[in-house]
Amino acid sequence: MMKSNATVSKNIIFSLSLIFSSICFNSQAAEIQGNPEAGASKVRLCIGCHAIPGYRSSVPEIYTVPMIGGQSSGYIVSSLQAYKKGERKHPTMRSVAGSLTDQDMADIAEYYAAQIASSSPNKLK
Repeated sequence: MMKSNATVSKNIIFSLSLIFSSICFNSQAAEIQGNPEAGASKVRLCIGCHAIPGYRSSVPEIYTVPMIGGQSSGYIVSSLQAYKKGERKHPTMRSVAGSLTDQDMADIAEYYAAQIASSSPNKLK
């Protein structure tokens, strides 16, 4: 069975649009580079929970807050994006992530990824 020229044209246009949007998305993602020094001044909302060993949050239920120092920056960014979109459920994290730009997320992620046991304490603590 032969496809009509209109069907072939629609398929080509659809394929080209997917390729173009993929290129645009990848170039946007590649432009954002995290800066750990900039991130150090953006963690005010993070350190209140994530810098306290053994801290538990009671909203919405008893929830152990993870220590995120040394975690991969990609994981931190993807987690923040998921909270911002509502894909991960925690009201405080959704609120915090919702206030962050993509650049803020990248900077904060690089800051925490650079943390090791011997890192000096953040002055904001």
